Amino acid sequence: QVQLVESGGGLVQPGGSLRLSCAASGFALDAVAIAWFRQAPGKEREGVSCINSSDGWTYYGDSVKGRFSMSRDNAKNTVYLQMNSLKPEDSAVYYCAGRNTKDCSNYRFGRGFGSWGQGTQVTVSS
Repeated sequence: QVQLVESGGGLVQPGGSLRLSCAASGFALDAVAIAWFRQAPGKEREGVSCINSSDGWTYYGDSVKGRFSMSRDNAKNTVYLQMNSLKPEDSAVYYCAGRNTKDCSNYRFGRGFGSWGQGTQVTVSS
């Protein structure tokens, strides 16, 4: 059974850091492209970052570039999202998702992502 489970969310002050984890079971994370999305109340889902299957190249949305970093640990079958310099506008439910292909092209549109985790809440507030 294919499953993705996110963890690591919570409440953090502006300027703080969090590291989200996405653990996979039922398939190898390095066999497909994996992305992080987020959705805040009343807002559209936003593509945050993505990692290619083959070369591990990562892509980031403009709103998080330079602050967030995505990585993959093949031995643990887990991907991570390191979030630094957090802002209140980063508050959202964060989801990881597995794509049906190996590359991240146009990942922000969310097409081709057939496996989704349950999400983890990130709240940035003083």
